[in-house]
Amino acid sequence: MIDITKAEVDILVQLQKAETETVHIESFLNDVEKEKSILESKLTDFQSALNKLKSDFDLIAKACFDAELEIKLNDDRIEKSSANLKKANSKDYPLLQREIDNNKKRRETLENLYLKHLEEKESQEKVLKEQEQLFVQLTQQIRSEQENIDNKSLTDRERLAEHRVKREEIARTLNKHLLSRFNEISEASGGLAVVEVRDELCRGCFMNIPPQLYIEVRRSTYLIQCPHCNKILYHIETLSQ
Repeated sequence: MIDITKAEVDILVQLQKAETETVHIESFLNDVEKEKSILESKLTDFQSALNKLKSDFDLIAKACFDAELEIKLNDDRIEKSSANLKKANSKDYPLLQREIDNNKKRRETLENLYLKHLEEKESQEKVLKEQEQLFVQLTQQIRSEQENIDNKSLTDRERLAEHRVKREEIARTLNKHLLSRFNEISEASGGLAVVEVRDELCRGCFMNIPPQLYIEVRRSTYLIQCPHCNKILYHIETLSQ
């Protein structure tokens, strides 16, 4: 059991007020950061989709390049075979002519493939450029929205810093055992450690407390916690005027 004075009860109540305001502002700022994160995720998702478009474009551009290169190599083979054909004897002539004919047919196939890849490349390039422009616009929009969010919450960040300082100043004036108990309960209950008792009703859990315990709370000679929610109890009449 921890002895307590009315002055210490008063300090506990002040500490709770600072704690409540601190937790409230922290919760609000956490929501602000979540809002910013949602915007950032939107931008990240767009970036991922854009990277996929770039990857697909690189693949079709390579396929286009490879087809063009293969056409050149095939043309070189035709040219070489045509040169050999002029010097060929009657035995080699049919083989070389067949080789030239086959390569000419292959050239037609390669050209069709190249044109198909080229058309797809041009189509994807157009989409990619459009999406890149949209990404730039989206980035500017989201950065502007995030900046506005930060500007709107600037006052709350300043208030949070003030309340944290105030909380520390109040905490330094409190008995270390009381402060330790306060911190334990506050951490376990989301920032609410000290609550008023009124008409034998705990304002933390809204459960009735035993009449004798209510009397002890009003006397305020030692630390009393609610038997239901474990929060520190005080009565308004015990506070310093």
